[in-house]
Amino acid sequence: MALQEEFEKQGVWLFKYRGTLPVLILLIGLGVYLYSVLNPETFIIQDSQIKSYYLLFCIAVSLFGQYIRAYTVGHTPKNTSGRNTEKQLADSLNTTGIYSTVRHPLYVGNFFMWFGPALLTENIWFNIAFILFYWVYYERIMFAEEQFLRRKFGETYLKWAEKTPAFIPSFKNFVKPNLPYSWKKVLKKEKNGFAAIFIIFAAFDIAGELLKGSKNFNNYLLIAAGISIILYLVLKALKKSSLLRTEPNR
Repeated sequence: MALQEEFEKQGVWLFKYRGTLPVLILLIGLGVYLYSVLNPETFIIQDSQIKSYYLLFCIAVSLFGQYIRAYTVGHTPKNTSGRNTEKQLADSLNTTGIYSTVRHPLYVGNFFMWFGPALLTENIWFNIAFILFYWVYYERIMFAEEQFLRRKFGETYLKWAEKTPAFIPSFKNFVKPNLPYSWKKVLKKEKNGFAAIFIIFAAFDIAGELLKGSKNFNNYLLIAAGISIILYLVLKALKKSSLLRTEPNR
């Protein structure tokens, strides 16, 4: 099998499991973090006050990734830029809004969402490994997606791809979104990721404290995680109600 076909085959498989496989890396990150908890001298930051600010920075990195995803999803039509895992979907080609600055904005968002917990480990080598893993992992997914889009949209796709970067945004050719922002769609589609951010950070804190034989948990993280879980459950219950009914084709 030629390398091009091999990349596409790998990308299709990774696309199907792109929501679950990175969890393995997250568990490795948790292991690295817990090792440092048992060996606190390995943490780069030793001052407790600075460490508190650093935690907020890590959370902000993840929330920035969620913001990118929310902005992307809120301006896109139905059957594009979704969380589908079974197969590629694209009823139309997104080329305006954030898609006029980067071809894969959702994966840019995913990177920052996962990078927040990775930074929390304060382990340089783990973070380098995480970036390399993300590069190889999503490079193949992006390759498979672009093969699908090129076959479906032909010259239209090629002209857009020629002037739009794959992963690092360029704003020189920004085009205003052709659809208004839909908060309802974002609340329906992105509730999982928002809740996961605070649950993950709270889980790191709880695991670290329990490993030390302490129950001095970060109450702010616990409250944030609790609120995000409640919000997730409420939105899930309202998913098919008229309150979250989106406009046609959204």
